Amino acid sequence: MQTQPLEMGIEITSSLSVEDLEDVKAKGFKAVICNCKAGESDAFPNEAVYRHKADALGLQWVHIPVAPGEYGPADVAAFAEAMQGLPRPILAFCRSGKRATHLWAYAKRHTEQCDLAELFSAAKAAGFDLEEHRQGLENVISQK
Repeated sequence: MQTQPLEMGIEITSSLSVEDLEDVKAKGFKAVICNCKAGESDAFPNEAVYRHKADALGLQWVHIPVAPGEYGPADVAAFAEAMQGLPRPILAFCRSGKRATHLWAYAKRHTEQCDLAELFSAAKAAGFDLEEHRQGLENVISQK
């Protein structure tokens, strides 16, 4: 399991197996945000197995299932609430890490005064380009 930091206390990764949750715990994470939809791949057949394992390990678990490119204000709000309410460090994941990164960026823009260039830089350092979301992220400020 390889993780990439987005900010202090929040990292992302790609697909996790149920067994990987033991590594998540061993690496010191206290909470996990999952953005996979049940059955989206063979690697993520259903969320209940993950939740049960996370509970057994003492990890807090939040499931915000979204399809790639199909997330809206409620999903962003749920991600923001999880970021604010969960103990850190938090690990967010989906199949590639892209959805988790996008939700993180939108949540940051909705809940904090943050610099767009810093979001782009953090996402790029984690291996994801936010350029396709530039206009949406810029528009968040005008909606506040």
